[in-house]
Amino acid sequence: MAKESTKDLTNGEPAKLILGFMIPVLIGMLFQQFYSLADTAIVSHTLGVKALGAVGSTGSITFLTIGFCNGLTAGFAIPVAQRFGAGDHKALRRFVANAAWLAGICAVIFTFFCAFFCREILVFMRTPSDILDGAYSYLLPIFIGIPATVLYNLTSAIIRSLGDSKTPVYFLLLASVVNIALDLFFIVVLKSGIAGAAVATVISQLISGIACLIYMIKNFEILRMQKGDMRLRGREAGFLLANGIPMGLQYSITAIGSVILQTSVNTLGSDAVASVAASGRISSFFACVYDAIGSTMATYGGQHVGARKLKHMSQGLHAAVKIDSIYAVLVFIVTLFAGKYILMLVVDPGSIKILNDARTFLLINISAFFLLSLVNTLRFLIQGMGYSGFAVIAGICEMAARIIVAFFLVPNLGIIGAAFASPVAWLFADIFLIPAYIWCYKRVEMCLVNDA
Repeated sequence: MAKESTKDLTNGEPAKLILGFMIPVLIGMLFQQFYSLADTAIVSHTLGVKALGAVGSTGSITFLTIGFCNGLTAGFAIPVAQRFGAGDHKALRRFVANAAWLAGICAVIFTFFCAFFCREILVFMRTPSDILDGAYSYLLPIFIGIPATVLYNLTSAIIRSLGDSKTPVYFLLLASVVNIALDLFFIVVLKSGIAGAAVATVISQLISGIACLIYMIKNFEILRMQKGDMRLRGREAGFLLANGIPMGLQYSITAIGSVILQTSVNTLGSDAVASVAASGRISSFFACVYDAIGSTMATYGGQHVGARKLKHMSQGLHAAVKIDSIYAVLVFIVTLFAGKYILMLVVDPGSIKILNDARTFLLINISAFFLLSLVNTLRFLIQGMGYSGFAVIAGICEMAARIIVAFFLVPNLGIIGAAFASPVAWLFADIFLIPAYIWCYKRVEMCLVNDA
């Protein structure tokens, strides 16, 4: 069964391979964003604008903490993809086992500290007093549920690293349905308020994570552990951390800029927070294509380096950029003509100012989507090639840009200034990533020639 479940991305037409791998990942991410939108819509339309602002105010700090865990697990999957590409199944199993040990330890540590300091974090971020309690009610269950999130992200990343991008989608579809049903049950039936939406999200993540784990155990023969494979090993653990920590830091360093920006937006009042939250949900939904391409390119790069096929990898990069460009044009056209109506899914049509501000914010972000596409495509490909440290530098570039916007544009231009934060951040990252990829490619090429 393992041979049927895994997929080699190093042979065939690059565009077809990328699209074939990416589409299932994209479907999963769309459904993940769909139930995130469902959270927002149910909260907004049943609990009101203040509740929407409360949920929205937690986005950047969630990205900072959980984003690190997600980046860490994604980085853990890169050595797995490389060993799979090289056909070294014994080393592959040991990397998977050590990834499980490290992910579990990190999940416990993060859960304890994040949950313990939850309110203090929100106060430090100057969360408006009229939404502070709501934000705390939502954020605390999310932090307590970090182990469930780590479980799903690690297991799904490992499955994808073996070339199977479809299976995690099936379980995510199940989780999406469960999440929406639980949202309605907790909020509408039990009247549990904002906290109910967070609990629904955690439960759905736990279900999808357990499902992925069971599937891995039953269907991947190359992951059937043999004597000694499960032991925590210094060499494997060190290599995993060398890939995972930079990738996690890349998320977190980027998120530090987002936290500072959110703190600045918080000073504009709860209506501004709600506008940014609404547009951010829609923007994230549209950005799923680039997230899926990024996830694809990490596996693509890892397998190609393991298989020593750099020319084919380069052809894949060109194909990915073409896909990125076409989508950037299409999504801008859709947003230009239908953005206001799409935002009405998560904003009450009667909240005119919030709706108008959210539309402006959304248009500015979408107009710079090609910049975002290059960030995801190049950054994840570089990570797949084994140079995760460059992701940290790219994250620093994004962080610096968001801090500049937070301190200089938001106080003077308000929500319009905040809208330019992501485009400027993506531009800063691209200025670094383009030459970084060229350097990494030449470096790997030189290493392969010397090894030969």
